[in-house]
Amino acid sequence: QVQLVESGGGLVQAGGSLRLSCAASGRTLSAYAVGWFRQAPGKEREFVATISRSALSIFYADSVKGRFTISRDNVKNTVYLQMNSLKPEDTGVYYCAADTRVLVTRNYAYWGQGTQVTVSS
Repeated sequence: QVQLVESGGGLVQAGGSLRLSCAASGRTLSAYAVGWFRQAPGKEREFVATISRSALSIFYADSVKGRFTISRDNVKNTVYLQMNSLKPEDTGVYYCAADTRVLVTRNYAYWGQGTQVTVSS
């Protein structure tokens, strides 16, 4: 079993940047594909990005393509989400999730507790 902890959230103005981190403990993160999801108030949790174990397969939601970049450092047991050109509609709680499969749905086996991202206009 792997435990996930997100960090790096905060308050930023529109157009700004944040880098989220997803750190793993318990098992090596290199054994898992990792996805990022977000949930805005009153809305369902939605897919943002995912990266395969080897980083050879990466997928993004259309809403973040060209602005967000997912990457991983298997030595540091961490996956990152670099978010640039942030918009108010990017506001929400961001979660990372891990699974042995590369998924764009919410069917991940392991989830972190989330980190809040707020983008002011």
